[in-house]
Amino acid sequence: MRAQAGDHHAYDALLRSCMPFIERVARKQGVPADRVDDVVQDVLMTLHRARHTYDPGRPFAAWLYAIAQRRAIDALRRTGRQRRREIYAPLAIDLHPDPAANTEAEWQQTDLKRQIKSAMSGLSERQREAVDHLALREQTLDEAARATGRSTGALKVNLHRAFGALRAQFRGKEV
Repeated sequence: MRAQAGDHHAYDALLRSCMPFIERVARKQGVPADRVDDVVQDVLMTLHRARHTYDPGRPFAAWLYAIAQRRAIDALRRTGRQRRREIYAPLAIDLHPDPAANTEAEWQQTDLKRQIKSAMSGLSERQREAVDHLALREQTLDEAARATGRSTGALKVNLHRAFGALRAQFRGKEV
């Protein structure tokens, strides 16, 4: 009565005394142990929002039981939906590599880049320029011709010769 009249201390004491009752109702409904506290909080919030609907002429325990039972059922429904959508696999994260980590593939990629750079140093200036614009920068022939000031035909010939020289350098090597 005092809680409904606005006495903050009585209201606080009422909510605290309701908690064990709500926990029992939730457990009785079959709410998993890790979700009981969620049900308690949900019921307390519902009590706070719906306190004006309580009729002091009726038993408080029955009103509280009805709210707690409904919130427990809501929690069970939520849990069921989550279990259908989510998988609890705490070790699954270990199966996915950290993209920021230095992986074996990155080391191999770095080694490959070093080998390619070394091989390209054996090409003529015009061949390196053709490989750089056409293969590495992935420019079209027209774009590369404008950038280098050379004809598309000359770029094709230099690229063809560069690839031949690179193939010869890497022949027999594991890349």
